[in-house]
Amino acid sequence: MDADRYLDALARESTALADAADAAGPDAPVPTVEGWTVADLVSHCASGDLWARRIVESDTPERASHDLPPDAPTGAALVPYFREGARRLVELLTASDPEKSVWTFSPTDRTARFWRRRRAHETAIHRFDAQSAEGTSSPIDAEMAADGIDEFLTVFVARFGQDAVTAGETLHFHCTDVAGEWLVTREGDDLRITREHAKGDVAARGSASDLMLFLWGRVPAERLEVFGDAAALDRFRSATRV
Repeated sequence: MDADRYLDALARESTALADAADAAGPDAPVPTVEGWTVADLVSHCASGDLWARRIVESDTPERASHDLPPDAPTGAALVPYFREGARRLVELLTASDPEKSVWTFSPTDRTARFWRRRRAHETAIHRFDAQSAEGTSSPIDAEMAADGIDEFLTVFVARFGQDAVTAGETLHFHCTDVAGEWLVTREGDDLRITREHAKGDVAARGSASDLMLFLWGRVPAERLEVFGDAAALDRFRSATRV
């Protein structure tokens, strides 16, 4: 996907997240994230944006601090703080060469482009959370969601989900509204993710938005068409919570 597309999505989703958080209020519970209030959600997003800014601004390949400064606001003041931080992140990423070498946790991408993609998808998921707290939620843009599925599988699952699939087991994910299919298999101690049409022990089909939201634990499997070993899909989802 074009790197600038991520910047457009990041700006759009940041605004929508802040608007929903403002409407819901800082003390409103977030039904899609157990135990969180809107204040917790906005603080988490502000911290993530600041983390990305520190990393991209740095001229060393070192991991930066993820913490907000001690004087960061709380309560209702968090939303304007988040808005300003999101604006500054978009400006920084726009001005930065997407091929600049920076620290990331990707197994393959060590460039600033990674943070364009990561923050766009992270913000889209949390925008859905904020809107859920407000009482209304909109789907994620289909093409962006398909890319978000790809990121979840090839970055998060490939690195952190080694126990998500048992030996010989295969899972297939298939978007029904835009192009996007993935097969997850286990090879020895490693998971292999390929972008292909194939038959799996279990297949999950649905809109790209619903698939992405399912993988991130925001909607149940009932939102999808599931064929085959549904228990394998449940095991996969439980083992890949991040």
